[in-house]
Amino acid sequence: MKSYTKDAPELEKSLSHIIVEIIEYVPNAIVSKTIIKKTTGNITAMSFDEGEELGEKTIPFDTFIQIIDGNAEVTINKKIHQLKLGCGIIIPAHSAHCFNAHEQFKMISTVIKNGYED
Repeated sequence: MKSYTKDAPELEKSLSHIIVEIIEYVPNAIVSKTIIKKTTGNITAMSFDEGEELGEKTIPFDTFIQIIDGNAEVTINKKIHQLKLGCGIIIPAHSAHCFNAHEQFKMISTVIKNGYED
């Protein structure tokens, strides 16, 4: 698996964006692009080529995932969720999770770091 991150620290502000077009697919890779990055949280667009997977990890914050192209498989605490275009899911803080691309897909990931409650 190759992983790429785009150079710009954030998308340019006060400009309209077609969200599905802000990130492209790269063969045999997962690509990420920061939309907004703040100390209180961040929003990232990601694309996964078919056959790629993002291994299991755990973070101490709630994360909202929304699929903006294709279909994704998300595993949260060993439970598999199939997400179709337009679907979203909240990954609870401190939950083990991973992503599998049985086909190409793009998603928006929103992590909220401020105001966390147990």
